[in-house]
Amino acid sequence: MSLRKNFSCVGIPCAVLASLLLFFVQAGAQTPAAKAAPGKLSAEQRTTRAFEAARANPLELRAFLISMPKGGDLHNHLAGAVYAESWIRAGAEDNLCVDLATLSFFKTQAMTRSIPPQPVCGEGKTPAAQAFQDQHLYDSLINSFSMRSFVPSPGVSAHDHFFDTFGKFRGTDKRHTGEWLDEVATRAARQNEQYLELMETPDFNHTAAIAKEIGWKEDLAGLRKELLERGLRDDVPIASKQIDQAEVVRNQRENCDKTGSHSCDVQIRFLYQVLRGYPKEQVFAQTVLGFEMASADPRFVGINFVMPEDGYISMTDHAAQMRMLDYLHGVYPKIHIALHAGELAPGLVPYEGLCCHIRLAVEQGHAERIGHGVDVMHESQAQELLAEMAKKHVMVEVNLTSNEVILGIRGKEHPFALYRKAGVPVALSTDDEGVSRIDITNEYVRAVESYGLSYADLKQMVRTSLEHSFLPGASLWREQDVFTRIDSPCSGGALGTEKPSDSCAKFLKSSEKAAQQWELERRLREFESKYQVHGKERANSTKAKIEK
Repeated sequence: MSLRKNFSCVGIPCAVLASLLLFFVQAGAQTPAAKAAPGKLSAEQRTTRAFEAARANPLELRAFLISMPKGGDLHNHLAGAVYAESWIRAGAEDNLCVDLATLSFFKTQAMTRSIPPQPVCGEGKTPAAQAFQDQHLYDSLINSFSMRSFVPSPGVSAHDHFFDTFGKFRGTDKRHTGEWLDEVATRAARQNEQYLELMETPDFNHTAAIAKEIGWKEDLAGLRKELLERGLRDDVPIASKQIDQAEVVRNQRENCDKTGSHSCDVQIRFLYQVLRGYPKEQVFAQTVLGFEMASADPRFVGINFVMPEDGYISMTDHAAQMRMLDYLHGVYPKIHIALHAGELAPGLVPYEGLCCHIRLAVEQGHAERIGHGVDVMHESQAQELLAEMAKKHVMVEVNLTSNEVILGIRGKEHPFALYRKAGVPVALSTDDEGVSRIDITNEYVRAVESYGLSYADLKQMVRTSLEHSFLPGASLWREQDVFTRIDSPCSGGALGTEKPSDSCAKFLKSSEKAAQQWELERRLREFESKYQVHGKERANSTKAKIEK
């Protein structure tokens, strides 16, 4: 029936009147749901209401999100996750010196005969401990070791400053690794995270020396054989011992063997970092070591390639490095691979350099997860690549703050929304939270504000993070990335209960991944239960208590 036939349009254009009437009809159709008694809403619906109320203010939004369960952070460099203040403390404890011209640490070769001995640093340098007596030096070191207060200047971009920080705070003793594990786990626990995959590079000096002696050879099988014959595997127990020692320190600091803190509940696994900015023989040797490490020590659940992707060797040797992974994946088919790929933007490299890093990582590098993936729409046949990633369930580790700081990419310029539109699984991560001066909650706030995400969207990403973790065992979910039906052993009862059925408990015990996923569902139930009393119900409950 025409609106124009039933209503007069006196004083108002009919088209405008029709639009207004249509609006009120639609609004009226939604009224029953909007006015539904709060008692009839599910816990998830109540939580969604609370989330929608909080999104109007960034501070309220953060207060809501900080306690929301977040699953795992799958893209987190251990060294970059440590805050500058911790590096300064460690540098002072290790008697390091500071080069005042570059505001970077270095080890001195001389110590005074005083008690306690003090480092002899030389002219234009000073002991790191001096920072505790000199606020200006302390502030300058924090700014040098992080992105705090950074302002680009001629010849120094945010990209350059970001990557330079890692060389500036280098030099502290490996004994601090356990302290770093405690720091990142404690920060994660405060934000209701439960799982971390930390990228770490154990000492590999012996492997690097062997690689240098042998040199580069195109025969990868022969080169691997020679590396193993020269004792490459000798570095594996050394690395495992370093992790053993670090875990002991972490457990002691968190008192995990006794009462324990909440941070003890944060499970940590490692990805072996391969430094791709070095000559091919070293990259290949270290990659072999990474696969051997993950084969021997279950705490290392996979490997990853790191260092600036726009570097000369990273760009020049990318295809060759993907061929290395293609070969080694055939030798070690059970070892998981996540790769930094597409951490590039127009202008940083020639347009031709944006063509194919993600595609090669997926198709030749056998990457199950892509870190960053920012330049995907500049790749050749981008839509086909997105479809391929969606079909293969290749997850993208999205680092919003890092991408803006390093590449200047944010908002609609970032492909985050396009990945989601194409059905590519995505999850938020921090990259280097210490250098960026952020935490994982900051990334959730940014994502909500930038892309208008709903509470359901956030739950989808949280579940995706654990679905694509490299933990061993079957998934809790029947279909990958479809979080509506769980696997049959646990399908008989409520999801995430404290006491699952015997068959479900047996299944969860057999799978570390499923166990973490069940724990996430338990945390979601607990989180959403806080919103059981909402709005008028809360006021009425308070009133009743007062009257009583």
